[in-house]
Parts: sequence; structure tokens; C-alpha cells
Amino acid sequence: MPYVNVTTIRGLLSLEQKQVLITRLSDVLVDIEGGGNPDFRKMVWVSVDERSPESFGLGELRPDSASIAQFVALRDGTANQK
Repeated sequence: MPYVNVTTIRGLLSLEQKQVLITRLSDVLVDIEGGGNPDFRKMVWVSVDERSPESFGLGELRPDSASIAQFVALRDGTANQK
């Protein structure tokens, strides 16, 4: 029974994006570990854990809620829209 845990920054993924991530990761496990047997999906666990931006760091990079919101707006094309 495979268990996949994805840890991400809170606010980066919408509910719909999390569902797509869970589905696609499950698809990969069904194909590889389950040999393509669709019944194997019943045994696949995928968890998406979200943590505050302040819990992450990469070198000098220290994200915060404002920078994550700005990134999401740019990514989704909603920056500067009213």
C-alpha cells in the first residue's frame, strides 16, 4: 500500500489543483507499482500537507504570505486585475 506525502506552502495550490495532484500521483503509482491494474488505486494514499510560508527557506530565500500571494497572482494571470 503506497503512501505519498507532498508538503507545500499554504496558498500555492487551490483545492482543484490539489485534487489534480492527488489524481496524477495516484495514476503514476497505479501504472508503476500496480502494473496498470486499476484496482490498485484503492490502495494508494496521497496526502497534501500545507505549511505556512514562514516554515520554508532556501538559502537566502524566505517566503512570506504576501510573496506567495504575489506569485500566485502572477502565475494565474490575476495580478493587477480589478
